Amino acid sequence: MNKKSVAQNYTFLGIMLAAMILGALFGWVWPNAAAVIKPAGTVFINMMFCIVVPLVFASISGAVANMKSRKRAGKIMGTTIATFVVTGAIAAVIMFLLVQLFPPVLTPWTELQAEEMGEYATISDMIVNFFTASDFVGLLSRRAMLPLIVFSILFGFAVNLNGGSETLVAKFLEDLTNVMLKFVKIVTYYAPIAFFAIFADLVASYGPQITEAYGRALLLYYPLCFVYIFTAFPLFAWFGGGKGAVKVMFQHIVKPAVVSLGTCSSVATIPTNMEEAEATGISKDVSDMVLPLGATMHMDGSCFSCVLKIAFVLGVFGQDMGFERLIPIVLVAVLSSVGMSGVPGGGYIGEYIICSIFFPTQMEVAFPILVAIGNLVDPPATMINSAGDYVVSFIVSRFVDGKDWFQKQLAAKEDR
Repeated sequence: MNKKSVAQNYTFLGIMLAAMILGALFGWVWPNAAAVIKPAGTVFINMMFCIVVPLVFASISGAVANMKSRKRAGKIMGTTIATFVVTGAIAAVIMFLLVQLFPPVLTPWTELQAEEMGEYATISDMIVNFFTASDFVGLLSRRAMLPLIVFSILFGFAVNLNGGSETLVAKFLEDLTNVMLKFVKIVTYYAPIAFFAIFADLVASYGPQITEAYGRALLLYYPLCFVYIFTAFPLFAWFGGGKGAVKVMFQHIVKPAVVSLGTCSSVATIPTNMEEAEATGISKDVSDMVLPLGATMHMDGSCFSCVLKIAFVLGVFGQDMGFERLIPIVLVAVLSSVGMSGVPGGGYIGEYIICSIFFPTQMEVAFPILVAIGNLVDPPATMINSAGDYVVSFIVSRFVDGKDWFQKQLAAKEDR
């Protein structure tokens, strides 16, 4: 990437950040007017979701179909999932220790109004819905990202077994991926307008509603997210890429972080992550599998919020969060985070899981509290989730392409 392209990239990021700040100020000063311009942001998010379904299908299926070695495909997938679980568990343990030191709720709430909840799915139903859709049409919904990924992987293996990269289907999938990435660039020009509207509505909707207890939770959560970016992410990048990887990681992580912060969706950030992974020199088959999978399964920020939610509601009910709860809380954090499926707000699946396991007799009270916290922490949580997908691709590259993969990429760029 030359200096001119770097300047253009940061100029565009500056425009987006300015749009976000101006939108926040607009929502604070004119909250009623913010509701009027909200559709301008919704249009952008909807457009990104229209792109994401075919992009995820084409990129994953194409990556698997065009792999010369099915062994490599299995290695990438296994390494990716193992890394997601480990980093998610680390995030959950970190938040667990922090809420021991700084509990979000100091005094139990004495007056609570129960709110009605709709019917909630059983754990077995959730597991089925995580991995399968009822029919092919169901795969085309953004709410079925994990079933779509499972289908895409199996479809890619089928194409690979039928001839692989030499088949017309494999070539079509590769071309479709490239077309959808070009489509993303076109839609991105509209992003500053959308970000202005999104942040105006966000501030207008949630700014006045932060009470003392919620404020304490946010003061714990928001700083942790930024500390995590500047501590854990560099460690992950260094482990994955070695010398020089941390500097390059920070050069490329800004754009995915900003896009995810504005859209509040890991899925909507997949195209941006793919662009940055390509610019970094990460193998295409690695990024095409790691990033879509990460949008559904890699949720460090959601693991943070899950533990915070549990600690918050336990405090509300005056219950102790002792170390005997550590293992079940970490397990639930990882499981519920997978259930978020990259959708803004997560479809409240995570909240259902938390309620059904920890507060089965108090769901009517616990659920609306969990949802409120989830809405308030959604932007930074999504930022950690999405930016972390890009960082995890460094680790996967180490195990798939060798310890010196990053140095080889740097040497190749210098020779150009």
